[in-house]
Amino acid sequence: MITATTSATQSTQSATSAASQASVLTSDFETFLLMLTTQAQNQDPLEPLDSSEYASQLAQFSMVEQQVQANDLLGELVLALGGTNLNALSNWVGQDVRAQSAFAFSDSPVSLYAQPDSAADEAALVIRDASGTEVDRVSVPVTGTQFQWAGVDSSGAPLPAGTYSAYVESYSQGDILSTQMAATYDHVVEVQVSDGETLLTLSGGGIVSAEDVVAVRAGS
Repeated sequence: MITATTSATQSTQSATSAASQASVLTSDFETFLLMLTTQAQNQDPLEPLDSSEYASQLAQFSMVEQQVQANDLLGELVLALGGTNLNALSNWVGQDVRAQSAFAFSDSPVSLYAQPDSAADEAALVIRDASGTEVDRVSVPVTGTQFQWAGVDSSGAPLPAGTYSAYVESYSQGDILSTQMAATYDHVVEVQVSDGETLLTLSGGGIVSAEDVVAVRAGS
């Protein structure tokens, strides 16, 4: 699903505005043409229309005609650009993207990605449920960048399916240095455009900016 909340709406509004202006201009153009024709038909044969004035009116006629054509082309261009934008957005839907976000867990192990602090001598992978409660804590190598979470709590009991988030805590001499949210792959189910920013809604319920995506792969 694609929800273009700003850009697509603006494109539609711009196209509507251009169409409206073109309609008004076309109406004015037809009125101008009718007046010019009527003037030529009803001029006094003994005092014909001055040639310079007639040439001036013909020049105005040409300018109005060109403006009508330009507005038609502008309207077509706005519609074309809007369609191109939506086509680009649709490419995100169905892809698996890797970003720092909450993730959906069912019954399969989850791959998590994070880089412990370079000054750390200890690191821990901390799992929290949707309410933010810590449900698992696992010691991980300080040189690791990819970790596997089996979906069990600290006692080894399987956890229920749901939405979870993972964090890597880095320690030095027992003092915490940093806490970094881990990234994981998740499925893109919807795209939104808001204030010029492309937002991806993931199957786990998280929403991330397209700018925060660090990897993309074919959807599973």
